[in-house]
Amino acid sequence: MADFFPDLERLRLLVYTVGVVLGSLLLGWLLKRLAFWLLGAYHRREPSLLAQSVLLHLSQPSAWFIPILVLSFLLPLTYLDGRALEVARRLVETALLATFAWGLVKTVDVVEDLVQHHYRLTDDDNLRVRKLFTQLQFVKKLAITLIIFVATALILMNFATVRKIGTGLLTSAGIASVIIGFAAQRSISNLLAGFQIAFTQPIRLDDVLVVEGEWGRVEEITFTYVVLRIWDERRLVLPLNYFIEKPFQNWTRTTAQLLGTVFLYTDYTIPVEAVRAELQRVVQSNPLWDQRVCVLQVTDSKERTLELRCLVSASNSSRAFDLRCAVREQLVGFIQQHYPASLPKTRTLVEAQDQPFMPAPSED
Repeated sequence: MADFFPDLERLRLLVYTVGVVLGSLLLGWLLKRLAFWLLGAYHRREPSLLAQSVLLHLSQPSAWFIPILVLSFLLPLTYLDGRALEVARRLVETALLATFAWGLVKTVDVVEDLVQHHYRLTDDDNLRVRKLFTQLQFVKKLAITLIIFVATALILMNFATVRKIGTGLLTSAGIASVIIGFAAQRSISNLLAGFQIAFTQPIRLDDVLVVEGEWGRVEEITFTYVVLRIWDERRLVLPLNYFIEKPFQNWTRTTAQLLGTVFLYTDYTIPVEAVRAELQRVVQSNPLWDQRVCVLQVTDSKERTLELRCLVSASNSSRAFDLRCAVREQLVGFIQQHYPASLPKTRTLVEAQDQPFMPAPSED
C-alpha cells in the first residue's frame, strides 16, 4: 500500500506535465488562429497584398512556430527536472529554431510577392524589371540557403557532441575553410559565375537568346544552371559557366526592339518600285510593325534572279518573326497575282537549225 501512493503521485505529475504541454500547444494554436482571423478580417475589409501574401505563405509555419513558442515559455511550469527537463528543453529549442527558419524562408516569398506586384514583367518595355527580377531570384536563393545554413549550425550547437561543428560553421574561419575546400570544384565555380551573372547581367530572366543554334527565352537562373525555354516548348539546360566562357546571342540585351529581314528571289523583269510600294502598304496595315523601319533594297543580282531584301522592325523578337512571315506571304502573293512573269525562271535559247526533228524546208 505504501508503494501505491508514490506511483499515484508520479502518475499525477505525469498527467500534469502532459496537460501543461498539450495546453501550451493548444493555447499557441488558438493564438495563431486568432491572429490570422483578425488579419483575414482586415484583408476582407481593406484588401492588401501584404496581408494576402502573409495569409498565403506564413499560415502553415505559424501554426507550428507559435504553439512551440508558447510551450517554450511554459515549459518551466512542468514538474520535469534534471535530465528530463534538459532533454525537453533541447527538443523544444530545436523545434523552435526549425520552425522559425521555415517562417523566415516563407517571409522571403512574401517579399518576392511585394516586389513582383510593384514591377510588372509582362509589360512591353520591361528591361529594368528583368534586371531587377534576375537579381531578386539569385538573392532569394542565396538568402534561403543562408537561413538554412545558419539554422542548421544553431541546432547543432544545442548538442554538446557536435557543438564544435556548429560553432565552427558560424565563424568566419570555418566558412572560409569550407569555401577554400570546395573552390576547386566545378559547382563552386558555377556559383561564382552565378554571382557574376546576377550583378553584371549578360543574361536576365525573359531575355531572348540564341544558344547552340536554338532560339529561346531565359526561363530560370539557378545557382548552377540556366533553363532556356525553346520556341517549341523544349527546355535547354546549360551550366552558368557557359555564359561566361562561350559566345552567344542576346537579342534583348539593351532593348527588345529588333529588325527582321525577308528575302525574295525574282526574275530580272520585276518592277522593284511596285514591290516596294506594296511592302509599305503591307506593313502599315499590320499592327505588329512599330513604324521605325520599312526598307526594300536589291541586295544582290545572281545569275538567274534578283535578291530583294525587305527590312522591317518590331517591338520584340516574337513580333518581328510573325511580321516577317506576314510580309513574306503577302509579297509572294502580290507577285503571283500581278507579276507572274517575274517569278524566277530559267531561260534556254535553242537555235532552229540544231534541231534534228525539224522538217526540211520545202522546195516549192
